[in-house]
Amino acid sequence: MPREFTRNDRVSDALQRELAELIRDEVRDPRLTMVNILAVEVNRDLSNAKVYVSFVGTDSEDESKEAAGVLNGAAGFLRSLLAKRMQMRTTPRLHFIYDPSSKRGQDLSALIDSAVSTDNSRRLDSGISPDSSADSSSDLSEED
Repeated sequence: MPREFTRNDRVSDALQRELAELIRDEVRDPRLTMVNILAVEVNRDLSNAKVYVSFVGTDSEDESKEAAGVLNGAAGFLRSLLAKRMQMRTTPRLHFIYDPSSKRGQDLSALIDSAVSTDNSRRLDSGISPDSSADSSSDLSEED
């Protein structure tokens, strides 16, 4: 019976869990805010790992890239701690990469919320209830 996940997937998941704990408990740098580890990609021979991170509480992309640089500076320390915790022949070299996709998702969500609230306020100003468009579309579908 074939395995559902490859070894790379299992190692990536284990690295993600361990790194989240290690960064939270062991890395003491005031330049780091809360770190979210979004994904870990391990190459085929398990010698290198790309760790995609985002940071909660950073205002600019420059601050986030600087924080990723701090993590890259601590990569050797984190790798040695990982080697002690995980039972692997070799521990992958860690490369931290800032991933702006979560920040972009938050920005897009805020933009959508703003557009919906503006649309609702315009409908209220014109005397149309905000939910009337949903009612009229359901009325059309019932007539068919």
